[in-house]
Amino acid sequence: MGKCKVATLLFGVFFALCCIELQVEARASSSLDREIETKLKLLNKPAVKSIKSEDGDIIDCVNIYKQPAFDHPALKNHTIKPIPSFLLEYEPSSMSGTPNASSEVFQLWQKSGSCPKDTVPIRRIQKKDLLRASSLERFGQKPKIYSTNKTNLNSTILGVIDDYVNLQNRSEIHLSTFGFNFIGARANINIWNPNVEKKGDFTTAQIYLKASNGDFFESIEAGWMVHPELYGDSNSRLFAAWTRDSYHTTGCFDLTCKGFVHIASSTALGATLRPYSSPYNQQYEINIGIYSDEGGNWWLNIKNGTVIGYWPKEILGNLKHSATIVQWGGQVYSDKVKKKPPHTSTQMGSGDSASTRFGRACYMSNVRIKDYSKYLKYPKFITTHADEPYCYNYFNDVEQGKDPVFYFGGPGRSPPSCP
Repeated sequence: MGKCKVATLLFGVFFALCCIELQVEARASSSLDREIETKLKLLNKPAVKSIKSEDGDIIDCVNIYKQPAFDHPALKNHTIKPIPSFLLEYEPSSMSGTPNASSEVFQLWQKSGSCPKDTVPIRRIQKKDLLRASSLERFGQKPKIYSTNKTNLNSTILGVIDDYVNLQNRSEIHLSTFGFNFIGARANINIWNPNVEKKGDFTTAQIYLKASNGDFFESIEAGWMVHPELYGDSNSRLFAAWTRDSYHTTGCFDLTCKGFVHIASSTALGATLRPYSSPYNQQYEINIGIYSDEGGNWWLNIKNGTVIGYWPKEILGNLKHSATIVQWGGQVYSDKVKKKPPHTSTQMGSGDSASTRFGRACYMSNVRIKDYSKYLKYPKFITTHADEPYCYNYFNDVEQGKDPVFYFGGPGRSPPSCP
């Protein structure tokens, strides 16, 4: 066979293989597109009105009974609960802010419009959001909890062990209380806009209420967060989250799964908060409160009495009775924490050390719990913890005659202390 014929044959084979590869890729791409379209239809409900925010978000005003929560099998015949009377009996003095800090915080989309009565604002999930996700199946979910070991940090308080779990890929700081049954917690959370190093990392400032559920813990959470993979930018956003099994199969951020019942027409979970605090300048904070009613539902309340909605008892386990642990603090998620250098440079809080205090460090003030006495009060017993104190640290400023302030955060990678 001549060289020309061999070359022609080889070219033909090469061309055929390329065509097959392109057809396979086209089929795979088409299959992914169908999966994405199916997912978007499940996530996004028909809008009565849509609002385009200047940060690129689209806020859909959805009929209150058409929201994602009602896709949950346990909520098919659920009737929206009336706001508990104790949340309606709001007293401004009971949520007083930190001196020299402002609570004049808003959501960016609110500058562009408002939602009608009987609708709720829901941040629309777009195709680009799903394409960014590391997993289409787990979109909107917190990474599963995997523990490397358990360490008893404190012996006991009233016979209850503080069983700290060392979590992979998470660096946490928290002020904790335990040993009682809690039916509420709150704090004023200082708002900053920390840097997140890479896709997949996120950083939070939040309140957790937790309960054990067999081999797993349950948690309901709220605060602010920077999560570029989930939201597509580096803005600090209001978030809420929950899980019944340490994030393995249940729960999610905001309304990206069925569960949380949203009732406020003025505030959207997952939307950008403004303004941010800045060093040696005006400090901004938002009051976050989570409270249980007598029926076992947990209500999320923010900013001077705005009731966002509730986690219904039908999606909860032991939490429908009470929480047994309350935590205030921050978390950095990254595959570059608790490992050999280099550490992630994703920041926590303001990105500055807790020792720099007011005006530079992130803080939580007006820290309170609610137990069966029905009164809001500072916890009787507290513990503090930092997973990586040379990367992220805390300072609990307890001064006689003044309300305690919990400072926390740090820069992440910062040689030589955090290489």
